[in-house]
Amino acid sequence: MVVAYALLILRKIIRAMFQNYLKIAWRNILKNKSTSFINVTGLAIGMAVAMMIGLWIRDELTFNTTHKNYDRLAQVCASLPFNDDINTGPAVCLPYADALRNHYSSDFKRVALASWTYDHVLAVDETKLKREGMHVEPAFAEMMSLDLLQGTYADILEKPNSIVLAKSLADALFGSVDPMGKTIRFNSESDMIVTGVFQDLPFNDEFHRVKFYVTWAYFLDQNPWALNNPDGWGNYSFQLFVEISEAADMAAVSAKIKDLERVHNRKDSRADVFLFPMSRWHLYSEFKSGVNTGGRIQFVWLFGIIGVFVLLLACINFMNLSTARSEKRAKEVGIRKSIGSLRGQLIGQFLSESLLMVFLALLFSLALVQFSIPWFNQVADKQVSLPWVDPFFWMAVLCFALFTGLLAGSYPAFYLSSFQPLQVLKGTFRTGRWASVPRRALVVVQFMVSVALIIGTIVVFNQIQHAKNRPVGYNREGIIQFQNNTELDPKKDVLRNDLLKTGVVEEMTTTSGPITAIWSNQIGFDWEGKDPSTTPVFGIVTSTHELGKTIGWEIKEGRDFSREFSTDTSAIILNEAGVKLTGLDNIVGKTIRQDDRPYQVVGVVKDLIMESPWKPVKPTVFFINPDWASYFVVKIKPGVPVRDALASIGEVYKKLSPGSPFDYQFADEAYDAKFRSEERIGKLARVFAILAIFISCLGLFGLSAYVAEQRTKEIGIRKVLGATVPNLWAMQSREFLVLVAVSCLLAALPTWYFLINWLADYEYRIELGWGVFALSGLLAVAVALLTVSFQSVKAALANPVKSLRSE
Repeated sequence: MVVAYALLILRKIIRAMFQNYLKIAWRNILKNKSTSFINVTGLAIGMAVAMMIGLWIRDELTFNTTHKNYDRLAQVCASLPFNDDINTGPAVCLPYADALRNHYSSDFKRVALASWTYDHVLAVDETKLKREGMHVEPAFAEMMSLDLLQGTYADILEKPNSIVLAKSLADALFGSVDPMGKTIRFNSESDMIVTGVFQDLPFNDEFHRVKFYVTWAYFLDQNPWALNNPDGWGNYSFQLFVEISEAADMAAVSAKIKDLERVHNRKDSRADVFLFPMSRWHLYSEFKSGVNTGGRIQFVWLFGIIGVFVLLLACINFMNLSTARSEKRAKEVGIRKSIGSLRGQLIGQFLSESLLMVFLALLFSLALVQFSIPWFNQVADKQVSLPWVDPFFWMAVLCFALFTGLLAGSYPAFYLSSFQPLQVLKGTFRTGRWASVPRRALVVVQFMVSVALIIGTIVVFNQIQHAKNRPVGYNREGIIQFQNNTELDPKKDVLRNDLLKTGVVEEMTTTSGPITAIWSNQIGFDWEGKDPSTTPVFGIVTSTHELGKTIGWEIKEGRDFSREFSTDTSAIILNEAGVKLTGLDNIVGKTIRQDDRPYQVVGVVKDLIMESPWKPVKPTVFFINPDWASYFVVKIKPGVPVRDALASIGEVYKKLSPGSPFDYQFADEAYDAKFRSEERIGKLARVFAILAIFISCLGLFGLSAYVAEQRTKEIGIRKVLGATVPNLWAMQSREFLVLVAVSCLLAALPTWYFLINWLADYEYRIELGWGVFALSGLLAVAVALLTVSFQSVKAALANPVKSLRSE
């Protein structure tokens, strides 16, 4: 009974004590409005940046985790010699699937072949939509644990003409009508029956763009080339997904199938087969020389570090401004200690002020994040949101706020509570010349981070512009491209003639793929003087004779393709990289064989950037083959308004292919899309750099105001003795400029090391010169000077009579 009563009294005392802490903390916040505003604003921005980065990182780390068997899913990949390098990718041969099923059945629960993701046209009555889809084997649906709203895993992909739709696509095609059993016209060539509907996958899933699945049997029926090779080995054109058994180990199974080709095909095969786990698809997708070197995980670390540092900058502001005003609170500490307050109680008081300020900042930061999320999603290409109803989110937010409050308030609390009451109350307390050293160090840290972010932002921007300014080898202006289909394919010549008759088209060609990509790589080439131990690989592009005229490539040697030469069906043109690979001089007129078929080299063109602008150009061979027509490439006449040209081209298209929508793409837009990932990273880094500088300047502004206030009388005396405004401005600004200059010097080396390693991932890159560091330093100094100058000039212009009146 006595113990319970004592505990009750103790609880009341503790509650009263904390209420008192919060009451005093609130009064101090209201008393020092400008300092409180700077602290709350800085903390709110810092916490908002940390939260947005946290949402981005969470989205990245949870990629593909919606699949139930996420830890046991993998894609079969192969590493193959590619000229002087090793090419690693998910393109495999058809026989891989049967080899895994028949010889490694205990290791795999499910195995499913799949096509690549392509756009297809689906039509229901007058509704025609183009969506991305895949051809897959029946096991794929259950393997990927598709959330079926209608249909069952056992039968949705059994019949050759079956199609399974995402709910969004089913709604777009059928509205409120039940789609099950309904017919869809597929690519204007076949009727497919809807056998299932699945819930759309989330945005952070590898298959989120896939809106339907068609059977593998239908793919083989429509693509006989897939079985051209009698046994299927050597045709690396397919994807293979697997689910390992519950008792199997991913690494052990991967090692077991390394020699798959050497065991089941050719003993001299140089292909190394392995499993690439789903858990690594998104963040560890890059390979160099057959070794997994990382990928987007570097950006997860980068933005995580930025988030921590931006939050740290806001905390440093709080520390600096709290300790800078220590003399004003010294008497409060002395009186409290003299009447019996313990140091622990004072620490609790100062920490409560910090926590109160942090929780105020938290409210503002949540509002700021909610307001900024639409912009953030657009820039980052995400669909993140604040999970308001998730209790784990609120637990994380509260822990995050508590951590921030303790981080920001711990140093001021321990520093202020250490004052000796005797010195304070006798009036002999002075902070001393060394008291400002920690504050100066923290200012240096702040601007080190800011300068590092400025340098990084400039380098990322310069690297992107460097690649954008790289000569592409052809003219992208006025070129549009669109896919072939079964309606247009037999009318290719009619399409070209009708387009030329419109008067808005300069030329048209068909190609084996878009001009911003190379879809085929082939071996089997031979020429006089070739090293028989090598297996050169060339990119393959087929077209009609008009490719050069359409895209405006530059002939370096020989001539272009021409209908005037009937022999051009057995002629080839190489790019400069291809000539370099052969090692032949004066190559025009020489013969190169592929699988014993001779081709005469009639020309050499300047290297075309058709793939990554960051990498060397792939050795490429251009053939004449009108039958291999996956794309139409059209050149609009210069001077013709684009809107008028598109209207005329669309009219011809609809006349010849009424079953498909006219869905085109500008070549320059397709090329610019290659830079989107880097541009997104650059934009985010630029915004975070600006916010970091803003937070640093907030703190610098507050410190300069305090210093100016402390030196008011000194400035008054100096003015009376003849000091000019520029003299006083220079005197007050000098200390801060020295600190910023030191920050620039200290930031240079670690930033240089990081950026050198980042640029090493790009084979086509800028040189990292000292000019970037000098420019970043000048920007930091200029910003700091502007921030400090306001308070410096204000103090210098003040009337000395007011400051010396009490003397």
